[in-house]
Amino acid sequence: MLANFLIGLREGLEAALVVGILVAYLVRLNRRELLPSLWTGIGVAVAVSLGFGALLTFGPQGLGFRAQEAIGGTLSIAAVGLVTWMIFWMARTARHLKGDLQHELDGAVVAGRRAVLVVALLAVGREGLETALFLWAGAQATGRGSAAPLVGAALGLALAVALGWALYQGSIRLDLRRFFGWTGMFLVLIAAGVLAYGVHDLQEAGVLPGLDTLAFDVSHVVAPTSWYGTLLKGVFNFSPATTWLQAVVWVLYVAPVMTAFVRIAWARPRAGAPSRPQPAPVSAA
Repeated sequence: MLANFLIGLREGLEAALVVGILVAYLVRLNRRELLPSLWTGIGVAVAVSLGFGALLTFGPQGLGFRAQEAIGGTLSIAAVGLVTWMIFWMARTARHLKGDLQHELDGAVVAGRRAVLVVALLAVGREGLETALFLWAGAQATGRGSAAPLVGAALGLALAVALGWALYQGSIRLDLRRFFGWTGMFLVLIAAGVLAYGVHDLQEAGVLPGLDTLAFDVSHVVAPTSWYGTLLKGVFNFSPATTWLQAVVWVLYVAPVMTAFVRIAWARPRAGAPSRPQPAPVSAA
């Protein structure tokens, strides 16, 4: 639940920042008549994301066990690739996200309502599809049939909407560099767990070997049904009985990705380098 809460909060805040920037810029340009088109594009993006999530959830249910495991494992690995790209993209572009979106919207305003709708659809839809895929993968890994991942994601998204609104109104300030830096590091660990789970799914489907070759089994110490076992499973997808392939994949992912992310996200600006504006707070004034 905690992992899905964090995913919902981070991804939701990204989407809220995008929406706030687009709305504020149209208001600043005194083009309020384009706001309905903007909101329509946002609504379509949300609907498409929900539909994608429903397809992931209910689509494979009629398949056999091995087919479900193969699809689940493949999509989990794809989700890890997508979220890895996302956290690096945000680390590089957070400081000039506002300028990039405004530049895209400038051309759309000239082109008309449909262009504004498309800009909103693409900007928010990307965030929505990323969120749907990674939340689905996280929910599959932490417990099929449980409502806790959905509740955690909903709470995270609700808090993200509230924070986005407060940022838009200028009532709070948020150090986005630190926020996306710390949450990005946490997401690397979550993604590593989802990756290991995806590998295990593929092992159960017979696509990958080594299902019976365990690197360690600490079930007698970390019982899967204990509160701490449930917590480790829910947050980091930790499995007390881990195969060698899962362990190797986890290490090979975390070591280079965490190192590269920390270097990019926490790098200090060079002396004399021009500072670029943060994407928040966003105000209509």
